[in-house]
Amino acid sequence: MPERSEDWIRQAQRDLKSARSQMENKFYEWACFIAQQAAEKGIKAVFQKLGAEARGHSITDLLIGIKEKIDVPNELIDKAKNLDKYYIPARYPNSWVSGIPGDYITKGDAQDAISNSEKILQFCSSILAE
Repeated sequence: MPERSEDWIRQAQRDLKSARSQMENKFYEWACFIAQQAAEKGIKAVFQKLGAEARGHSITDLLIGIKEKIDVPNELIDKAKNLDKYYIPARYPNSWVSGIPGDYITKGDAQDAISNSEKILQFCSSILAE
């Protein structure tokens, strides 16, 4: 299989741009989910670069998985845990007792998710630049 880390990181950066747009348009739940997706794709770009196989959607698990080859700061693991919270609940009404994700996820949540995703993507980009 060809190494496609550049494609993965480019899509991750595009997703992050989309998350910012969703936040500006007050779709905070989608901003959070897309920020999670951006970070996930960024880490999968690193896996591609290392010639490793990335499985699953948990950013936390993916970062822990590359800890064997790369020093991953614990601060990033905490940011990943925050983002992982948005993988399912940001998309589905049955994640909540009543209402929709947009009733629960706030602008502050979106800002935090985007900030966390940015930091993870910066880390991934620095690894890919080596």
